Amino acid sequence: MANDFADNQGFPLARQPARGSRWRRTRRSELLPGLLFISPWIIGFAWFQLYPIVASIRYSFTTYNMMQPPLWIGLDNYTRLFTDDELFRKALTNTAIYTLFSVPLSLIVAFVFALLLNLKIPGRTAFRAVFYFPAIIPTVATAILWSMLLNTKGGLINVGLQAVGLPAIAWLTSPTWTMPALILLSLWGIGPIVVIFLAGLQDVPRELYEAARLDGAGPFRLVRDVTIPMLSPVILFNLIIGIIAALQVFAQPFVIFGSGGNPGGPLNSVLMYSVQLYTVAFQQFRMGYAAAMAWILFVIIFSLSLLALRFSNRFVHYE
Repeated sequence: MANDFADNQGFPLARQPARGSRWRRTRRSELLPGLLFISPWIIGFAWFQLYPIVASIRYSFTTYNMMQPPLWIGLDNYTRLFTDDELFRKALTNTAIYTLFSVPLSLIVAFVFALLLNLKIPGRTAFRAVFYFPAIIPTVATAILWSMLLNTKGGLINVGLQAVGLPAIAWLTSPTWTMPALILLSLWGIGPIVVIFLAGLQDVPRELYEAARLDGAGPFRLVRDVTIPMLSPVILFNLIIGIIAALQVFAQPFVIFGSGGNPGGPLNSVLMYSVQLYTVAFQQFRMGYAAAMAWILFVIIFSLSLLALRFSNRFVHYE
């Protein structure tokens, strides 16, 4: 043991304090001040987010109306949702249809506009600002604006259709046209997606385009073989965020169709999942039932996000 603490000439060396122990002492001395500084955030997160999440799990297995103590009923809420609730199935179907069409349409249109706005054209900065401008308008104001534009009688869109000899369309009153109207309305908010695509386009190396042009690639092949593969991580990000937003769409259908007393529109043709959840929770005061609906929506969103990430390995290329 003596040799372990002696130099090459056999003289003993003084024991040196271990670096690891000194580092641990320093970290422990900094822990308390750090916790004190972030304690407001920890308290706010625990009280306003963590506790409601845990409580909603418990309430989903109870019948609870906020006026009486919750009564444990086990899986009855979930069983009733999938077996006896026609409106639940209708809302789930409508939301799936809306997501299936609105998300790809928004991605395609935003990608095309991003390509155009990436060109060296006069006033490019102004055009970019114009495309992002709808994103800063409050959603409720946007919904009211489009409810006037899509009005069957006197709406500017129908006035324009009639001006070119086409018949007016009952956008908001016909079960056939309410869902297409809502899907087209989703294009109004593609500004953030366009900006994200533009940021991704700035990172595509110019050398790849030059090499592809030397090989004889035209504009279409440049987009297909260079731009899309290089933007695949950005496309994946926008896809997942779009799915999450579409499955939780609330303000537009609620404001546009809820003024008539039926937020689901004619024949519940645009009854969205979040709107039905709001109706059950804050109009019918069935909080336990609504909590079960919320957790089903969470499982759907979580599963679809994982599925997109799982299959992204085949299509997404990282540098």
